[in-house]
Amino acid sequence: MDETAGGISGSAAQAARDLRVVFSRLRRRLAEVHDTGELSPSQTSVLTRLGKEGPATGSVLAAAERVRPQSMAATLAALDQHGLIRRDPDPEDGRRQLVSLTPAGRERVEGTLQAREEWLARTLQDHCTEEERQTVLQALALLERVTRM
Repeated sequence: MDETAGGISGSAAQAARDLRVVFSRLRRRLAEVHDTGELSPSQTSVLTRLGKEGPATGSVLAAAERVRPQSMAATLAALDQHGLIRRDPDPEDGRRQLVSLTPAGRERVEGTLQAREEWLARTLQDHCTEEERQTVLQALALLERVTRM
């Protein structure tokens, strides 16, 4: 077994490199599929997070997105200007605000996700055999297991 200096097998190191490259390309391609127009990548990311995880405070969003609170405040202000989020008093602490999606924000998130999923499904159908799609499903099961370790 060929090992790297850190005691990691050559195949594990190669798989890690290749996986990172492929996922980066896939993420970029999915971002191109449903152009969010006037929204920045960070604004789109916050919308998607709110759609998946529900309402959150600005500080929770800043920590989750790994940005400074000031940067998150600017992102939220832009989303607010587009009418995609709303802010309500936090029922647990009235000094804080909970940020949530407006109906327009939810529609934007759902439309983006649907467009991306349809593109990927169509691409897999048109360019992969049934056997290859089954291989992808098996690989995804393995990757899911890795994410839980």
